[in-house]
Amino acid sequence: MWSNSSNSAPFLLTGFPGMETTHRWISIPFFTVYVSIIFGNGTLLFLIKNDHSLHEPMYYFLAMLATTDLGVTLTTMPTVLGVLWLNQREIGHGICFSQAYFIHTLSIVESGVLLAMAYDRFVAICNPLRYTTILTNSQVIKIGIVVLMRAALSIMPIIVRLHWLPYCHSHILSHAFCLHQDVIKLACSNITFNRLYPVVVVFAMVLVDFLIIVFSYVLILKTVMGIASGEERAKALNTCVSHICCILVFYVTVVGLTFIHRFGKHVPHVVHITMSYVYFLFPPLMNPVIYSVKTKQIQNGFLRMFSHHKTGA
Repeated sequence: MWSNSSNSAPFLLTGFPGMETTHRWISIPFFTVYVSIIFGNGTLLFLIKNDHSLHEPMYYFLAMLATTDLGVTLTTMPTVLGVLWLNQREIGHGICFSQAYFIHTLSIVESGVLLAMAYDRFVAICNPLRYTTILTNSQVIKIGIVVLMRAALSIMPIIVRLHWLPYCHSHILSHAFCLHQDVIKLACSNITFNRLYPVVVVFAMVLVDFLIIVFSYVLILKTVMGIASGEERAKALNTCVSHICCILVFYVTVVGLTFIHRFGKHVPHVVHITMSYVYFLFPPLMNPVIYSVKTKQIQNGFLRMFSHHKTGA
């Protein structure tokens, strides 16, 4: 009877404990960041779609990255703002599990897209003569589908199992959105599979992705160092700068969040919560900024877009 009654009760989301009176003020920077993410990534997608000079594999992968970042933001934003603005803490099990599924899936998708972008730079620099024949439009679509399916299928087992677990603890989650590792703490049955499987997924995908990216850049650097002209070397490396910055932003936040969760038992809880928001908000906020600042083709695209609007007006 306790499992039936507890399973029917909704989970309770948590904002910033002890700071409830300032939630409305805290929501201002959150809302500003959310709007910036939507505007930045949305503008990037609009530009890539409408500027034919950007219809190349490198920018198709960038569009995938921007779409993933928008997905993460739109998945977390409703419940976070609901808690901060309206104190809307209750969330049904189905909605909670769905949110957790999309959050974790999109995190793995982001890692996969960064790997695909590394492959694009590897082919462009190490095998430039075959670039257009290797990375055709159909090949880019296939890579995108594989990246998406890999993430979607790998996360499915642990989320499906959440529906069958009994929940007998407080039902209070520690964030304003649902995470798998947060939900399983409330379960009162054997959760060994749900504890071990995500570790295997992270090591088999995110860590392997990172190692392959590092290896690809070792080969890229080796090829670039073999170029006689210093100007050509600089030009080749410059095409990788934006991607390297995005890799650092993503993986540094991953490592930071992991260290806080694993070794920060005595760190104030607000630090854990803040790091979670940094993990979900910082890469989507920075990626369009990095590419807008560091990529000349994107800058030229913006100039063409604004000049077109001015002449049209």
